[in-house]
Amino acid sequence: MTSRWPIRRPTEAAAIRAAARSARTLPPIQIVIADLLTANAMGDRHGVNLAAHRAVRAACPEVGE
Repeated sequence: MTSRWPIRRPTEAAAIRAAARSARTLPPIQIVIADLLTANAMGDRHGVNLAAHRAVRAACPEVGE
């Protein structure tokens, strides 16, 4: 059996290029913190992780560069 890992998909490369071209603005830090608190209250660990990372990027944009 001959296979390569990982299998490249044409849509994956197109999606990465499209995401790299578009600049996305971050929401205000107050909204991100409210989402973080809501996810924490609901016990959503994945949501807490995402909101915490977004809060850092909103507070210090140079960190993600």
